[in-house]
Amino acid sequence: MRQEFGSDGLRELEDWLALLDRLQAAPRDAQLREINDFFNRRVRWLDDSRIWQQEDYWATPLETLGRGAGDCEDFTIAKYVSLRELEVPESMLRLIYVKARIGSSRITQAHMVLGYYTAPSDEPLVLDNLVTTIEPAGQRTDLAPLFSFNGSGLWAGGSSQSRADPVARLSRWRSVIDRMRRQGFIQGG
Repeated sequence: MRQEFGSDGLRELEDWLALLDRLQAAPRDAQLREINDFFNRRVRWLDDSRIWQQEDYWATPLETLGRGAGDCEDFTIAKYVSLRELEVPESMLRLIYVKARIGSSRITQAHMVLGYYTAPSDEPLVLDNLVTTIEPAGQRTDLAPLFSFNGSGLWAGGSSQSRADPVARLSRWRSVIDRMRRQGFIQGG
């Protein structure tokens, strides 16, 4: 981290690891709130073209913290990985692609949030970088789900039934998983 992002990047990594250590025994609601707040406070939203000189790049948590900037996918991936590090079961987490309505207009844009499910068919809580409070999906009338995924499945719309292997179907997800594996954050497949 120091070699790639200097002493500032190393400091961000140390703060993140200290947070993960502190939250190991914390109640689940505290884990969700503090992970959501950590990334929403520490990471500045910037477009991938400005950060990575690419149209769409999914960064690992180390890359996001090292740059101190990311877009919605980067916030979501960092929160997902953090909660997995806290041993939140993968079945309780999904990265959700949505259409987000901008303000009170009819204009929408593609956006990604993290959903926390107490059960696969339950309404998720939404962890987001646009609306920083964690709210049930039903209260987020500005979001329309398109599909969701995690390391185990890919779901269409609000379906609770997995349709496909996300690692095989989503090349950017496969790429970020490979980089996280090389960085030592995930094991195996």
